[in-house]
Amino acid sequence: MVLSKEHPRMIRYRSAEPVLTPLLPEERRGTVANVVFPTGIDRRDDLGSPERFDVYYGMADSRIGVARLDVPDLVPPIGGADAPAAKV
Repeated sequence: MVLSKEHPRMIRYRSAEPVLTPLLPEERRGTVANVVFPTGIDRRDDLGSPERFDVYYGMADSRIGVARLDVPDLVPPIGGADAPAAKV
């Protein structure tokens, strides 16, 4: 989900598909099976890549993982899956 910078309660875009899903064995077996949940995000300006983010996430509630997220140059127009109409 992408929120408005000026009005963080306004949803600008919501993905039709999950961005993070349990695929690895470590994400599918654990205290709570088949569950992944983001816990933090780090924009990698230090690498000279402001479009890259490292997402730290829980894996089956028993481990911590990190995933790389590269933001596309073009984000789809306002809307997306079940996003409410937004005023610009």
